[in-house]
Amino acid sequence: MLIESLIFIAGLVALSWSADRFVFGASALASNIGVTPMVIGLTIVAMGSSAPEIVVSATASLANNPDTAVGNAIGSNITNIALVLGLTALLKPLIVSSTTVRREMPVLLGVTFLAGFFLYDRNLAFYEGFILIVLFFITIGGLTWISLSAEKNDPLHTETEEEIPTDVSTPSAIMWVLVGLVLLPISAHFMVESAVEIARYFGMSELIIGLTIIALGTSLPELAASIAGVLKGEDDLALGNIIGSNIFNLLAVLAMPGLLAPGIIDADVASRDIFAMFLITCLLIGFSFNFRGTRRINRWEGGVLVACYLGYCVYLFV
Repeated sequence: MLIESLIFIAGLVALSWSADRFVFGASALASNIGVTPMVIGLTIVAMGSSAPEIVVSATASLANNPDTAVGNAIGSNITNIALVLGLTALLKPLIVSSTTVRREMPVLLGVTFLAGFFLYDRNLAFYEGFILIVLFFITIGGLTWISLSAEKNDPLHTETEEEIPTDVSTPSAIMWVLVGLVLLPISAHFMVESAVEIARYFGMSELIIGLTIIALGTSLPELAASIAGVLKGEDDLALGNIIGSNIFNLLAVLAMPGLLAPGIIDADVASRDIFAMFLITCLLIGFSFNFRGTRRINRWEGGVLVACYLGYCVYLFV
C-alpha cells in the first residue's frame, strides 16, 4: 500500500505539472498567432485547467471504472466551488465585477441541471455522452463569441491579458504543448490505477475515490491559481477560471464515461451527489449576487462553502 500511495502522489505531481506546461504552451502559441487574451483565457486556459480531469476520466473509463470517472467530474465541481473558492474567499473576499463572469454563471447552472438530469436515472448512455461532448464544442464557440464581444473595460480583460505569456518563442510553446500531451495520459494512468488499488484496500467504492481523493488531487491546480490570482487582485480571473473549469468538467469530463463506458452507474450519484453539486452551485451564484447588491463573496460565505465541503466529505465516509 505504501508503494501504491507513492505512485499516486508521483502521478498527481506529474499530472499537475504537465497540465500547467500544456496550458503555458497552448496559451503562448495562441498568443503568438494572434488570438486575443480574452479568447485564450475563456477557452484554452479553462480547458487546460480541466485537462487533468478530462484525461483521468478518459483513463478510468477505458479501464472500465466509469464510477471513478463520474465521481471525478462531480467531485471536482464540488471541490472547486466549496473548497477552492471557499478557501480563496477566506483569504480575501472576492469582488464579482466582470460582466463576462456573470454571464457564465447561468450557463454553469444550466449545465449542472442537465448533467443531473442525465444521471438521475442511474444510467449514463452513449447518446447522453455524445450530447455532452457536442455541447462542449458549442460552449467553446459561445465563450469565444462572448470574449470577442466583451467590453475592453471589463476587469477580466485586463486581468487575463496580464497572465498570458508573451515572450515565449513558437518552437518552445509547441514543445511544452507536446510535453503536456505526452505526460498527461501517462501520469493519469498511474494515478487512476493506484487510486483504485488504494480504494480496494480500504474497502472504499470507486465512486468515493473519484469524489474525494482524485477530485481533490485534480483540483489542486485550480486552488494554486485562485490563491495566486486573488493575491494579485485578479478576483474575476480566479472566479472565471473556476466557473469555466466546472462547465467543461460537466461537458467534457462527464462525457468520457458516457462515450467510452456507457451503462449503469452507482446509485448514490443519483440520490446524493448530484444534489450536493447542484446545492453548492446555487450557493456560489447566490453569494455572487447577494441581496445587498455588493456582488462580493465575503469571508463568512467562504467559510460556509468550506464547511459544506467538510460536511460532505464526513458524510461520504461516515
